[in-house]
Amino acid sequence: MIHIRNLQKSFGEKHVLRGINLDIPAGKITVVIGGSGSGKSVFLKHLLGLIKPDSGSITVDGIELTGLRGRELVEFRKRFGMLFQEAALFDSLSVAENIAFPMVEHTPWNVAERKRRVREKLDMVGLGEIEHQFPAELSGGMRKRVGLARAIAIDPKIILYDEPTTGLDPIMSHQVNALIRETNDRLGLTSVVISHDIRGALRIADQLVMLHFGAILQAGTPAEILASENETIQEFLRYDVRGDHEV
Repeated sequence: MIHIRNLQKSFGEKHVLRGINLDIPAGKITVVIGGSGSGKSVFLKHLLGLIKPDSGSITVDGIELTGLRGRELVEFRKRFGMLFQEAALFDSLSVAENIAFPMVEHTPWNVAERKRRVREKLDMVGLGEIEHQFPAELSGGMRKRVGLARAIAIDPKIILYDEPTTGLDPIMSHQVNALIRETNDRLGLTSVVISHDIRGALRIADQLVMLHFGAILQAGTPAEILASENETIQEFLRYDVRGDHEV
């Protein structure tokens, strides 16, 4: 689905991405972990075309992203849904209006069709009839679910998650991770998750990628990462995560 080759990016003298080479398989969940300043957010922005690399390539379904401009880039981004770290809902819009926002912007669907699809997406993320509520009336977990409903509003092929469990308690984090897995499997999506939640990453990842100072230390299954002899990876995994994860 996504092929990344020799991706390089610097900001001034700060070298943020140092030759990233990675294949992100279709229909699977790839989780990218790493410490602060490892380049995770910059990497994610490259996948959306929000940042242009200094060199290297990103190919999605055979389309070279780094060469797209203007309207071509706008059309390309319709392939992607995005769940932001804090859900990034519009406070002045109702739940229904938030979810319908990309439909209004990017589809010819009429009001009745948008209403039907809003209800459909809310059902998919396990929420009841909350269309008329506003973000301020929702719990943190509910806002994340509404954010996911908006991310899948126009049926993208790829979903990007930026720290989806940030600010949530362990129980709600587990529920959000389970929802990511369920949504991916139900819709046949390709998902890329940027996360600091090691336990959650081990539960949901098909492919786990360890990013360290802009370079990939290792990519593999959760079992392969757990068994890694790399000292930096083992330090990052410094507490025992094997007790609640089958490998």
